[in-house]
Amino acid sequence: MVRSVKGSGKKGPVKKSAAASAPSKSAAETREIMGLLFQQHPNAFTELNFRNPYELLVATILSAQSTDRRVNEVTPALFAKYPDATSLAAANPGALEGEIKSTGFFRQKTKSLIGMAKAVVENFNGVVPGTMEGLVTLTGVGRKTANVVLSHAFGVPGLAVDRHVLRVANRIGIVSSSEPEEVEAQLCAVMPPEQWQLTSDTLILHGRRICRPFPLCPKCAVVELCDFGRELLATAKLKAKAPKSPKAAAKRQPGIAGIKAKAGIKPAIKPAIKSAVKRTAKPAPPRRSSR
Repeated sequence: MVRSVKGSGKKGPVKKSAAASAPSKSAAETREIMGLLFQQHPNAFTELNFRNPYELLVATILSAQSTDRRVNEVTPALFAKYPDATSLAAANPGALEGEIKSTGFFRQKTKSLIGMAKAVVENFNGVVPGTMEGLVTLTGVGRKTANVVLSHAFGVPGLAVDRHVLRVANRIGIVSSSEPEEVEAQLCAVMPPEQWQLTSDTLILHGRRICRPFPLCPKCAVVELCDFGRELLATAKLKAKAPKSPKAAAKRQPGIAGIKAKAGIKPAIKPAIKSAVKRTAKPAPPRRSSR
């Protein structure tokens, strides 16, 4: 998982902005696309290991600019030493820095963890709050982190938006914004609340496994419904129809259907992907200090 931006403390999903451009996909098309992705990534769920809200909150803070695998390597010993917010609030900063160093940005994360734990102890009697309003008052916690904890640990509908969700949803065309809160609002407006968590987890897994910065489009279940994928396939088809020389014609790649059926990226489709990635790349949202 990745760093989120500090967002609104409003309960539930934020409202769509009137100034935001509309996604290219209709609500019905979005639900159809997500249904296909649900099938491609069945039972998608956070890959962070946790047993209670406190552990998930700590793990999510640690996951900033790190990997879930790395966090899962660190947390067993961490939770054995700091089993609750009270013990974490009393942690020695220098010792804690050493214990989480391998997750990266350990100094800032140490401040966030201890600050979060102190706020939980002082303001919530040592119990992690189960509301958006309460969670976003904690040090290092924004809407993304709050939605992760609410949906996975409390069973409260929530749709966390990280960089994978931003990239995948915009490429497909089911959202049209580079702002996490606006993307959350657009997705929540068309997906039923009981599928908000699944939508987020599925898009995250798709972004990690398939729709990477350099995507594996032939492996994607929705490539023919995706704005980015359609452009890619059209570009690759044109290139296949116009070989540059007789020699190139002799080595011409199979049709798009054949390429799509293959397991990996083939030479004829690589230039099209590079070109499409360059044309559709959007500027990253401004970096902010809190999750």
